[in-house]
Parts: sequence; C-alpha cells; structure tokens
Amino acid sequence: MTAASNLKLREARAKKIRQFITPEGVDLELKIASAGLRLGALVVDLTLIVVALLVFSFLIAWVGVGSKSDIAYIVWMLGFFALRTFWFIGFELGQRAATPGKRLMGIRVVARDGGRLTADAVVARNLIRELELFLPLMMLGNGISEDAISGWTVLAGVLWSLTLSLFLLFNRDRMRMGDLIAGTWVVMAQRVKLDADIGVAGDQTGAIAFTEAELSVYGIFELQELERVLRARDARAMREVADTIRAKIGRPVAEEDDVFLLNYYRQLKARLERKLLFGKRREDKYASD
Repeated sequence: MTAASNLKLREARAKKIRQFITPEGVDLELKIASAGLRLGALVVDLTLIVVALLVFSFLIAWVGVGSKSDIAYIVWMLGFFALRTFWFIGFELGQRAATPGKRLMGIRVVARDGGRLTADAVVARNLIRELELFLPLMMLGNGISEDAISGWTVLAGVLWSLTLSLFLLFNRDRMRMGDLIAGTWVVMAQRVKLDADIGVAGDQTGAIAFTEAELSVYGIFELQELERVLRARDARAMREVADTIRAKIGRPVAEEDDVFLLNYYRQLKARLERKLLFGKRREDKYASD
C-alpha cells in the first residue's frame, strides 16, 4: 500500500471520530458507525422481524379460519405495527442500547450530548422510521394489490422512501432523520468479556483510559462494592452504579455499562495496589490520599 493510500485511509478514519472533552479535560473519542454496518444491522433486524411475523401470521391465520372473523386481520395489522415498532424501541431502551442486528454488527446508539439515552429520544428516532420506510411502502403495497394507484404514484412513493432512508449518506455524522430529530449517534460499541476473575488484566486493546484524578475519587470500600456489583451482573444495578461514577468524574455515556465498570474497576484496583506498595491506604472516598 502506497503512502498516498495510507494517508487517505487515515483521513477516512479520522472523519468518523467524534470527540468529547470531559470537565477534567480528558479527550474521549467515539467512532461513528458506517452506513454499511447500519444497513447490515437493519437487514438482520428485518430478517428476524419477518421470521417472527411469519410465526405470528400462521397463528392468526389458524385463529381466523377457526373463528371465520375479520377480527383476525385487524389483530394481525396491530401485531405487525407493534412488532416492527417496539422491536427497535424495546432493544434500544435496554442496557446495550442496540437491537440484535446492531449488536451483531458491533454498533450501538448514544446521545449526542453524552448523557443517558432517554425514552423520548429512542421513541422519536424509531417512529420516524415509520415515515422513512414502513408507512410509504405499506401504502404502496396496499394500493398495488388493489390496483388503486398509478405508476407515477408508485414512483413518487419509492423516491420518498429512498430520499429519507438514504439521508444518512449525505451528512458526515451518518445520521438518519430520526437521529437528527432525537439527538443521537450510532457509534462503534466497545466490547469486553467479563472474566471469571474480573480482577485479571485481560485484553486491554481498546480499553477505556481513566486519569489519575478520575480514579482518585474512590477508595478500597468502593472498589469492593464495585466488584460485588460486577459479579452479581444485575443490569439495573450496573446501570445505576455506572451513572453514579460517570456523574462523579464527569464522563459521558459513551459505552456499555459493563464495559465502563469493568475498565474502571481494573484501573482503580491497579491504582490502589500501586499505592499500597508505597505504604498508602485509602479506605473510602472520604479518606484523603
């Protein structure tokens, strides 16, 4: 590979990096997910939704035939709407802020202001998908099946869907209309394996780095409590503890809670062990170094 090619590759990678500056002056980086990864995630999610819809359809068809009622069709339509809408909303409101497709592609949703994703933002970004994709295509499908629309209407509907769906290709942050309205980014997700012994160093590739000032706010007691939370693996407890630490040290929500806590635990443990080598011991956050 030539020097020019290397330079272009570095420039392309740099264009995907977005930075946060914490109150302590720490420069944090997030990598914007590519359009290809987002398309791959959408294809995976839609495939899973179609499989679930087929199972649901067979069930409704059986019930509808047995009861000979049009209610079955209404239930199917409502079920389809609930499935395709709350699939995305439900998973993105979870701890990992990612649907199965996004998790497979290694991406997740974050708030652009660095805060915790709110329900309002997740609902907004996903309901816009109805206008971008599902609603116009469903209307076209119904119209074509009933032979009630012209070719020009079909073309207009397809162009509408393509324009809104491909909006992310024409902005540097790869934002859909839903992301723009909700104030979100889709970024590369950091992953770690929670080892049987969480105290081991583990693979530090891509690890989150904490400054001495960020680690100094907690002591041995908090380290022990943090270890207890990590071993329990309770998603709600990890979320609460992660948010508490982030608020204390001024960090944005830029990675999964278990990733954040495991990195913080390991580095805090290493810091306290170094202090003990020099005869220094800090029992908790109220004790001074």
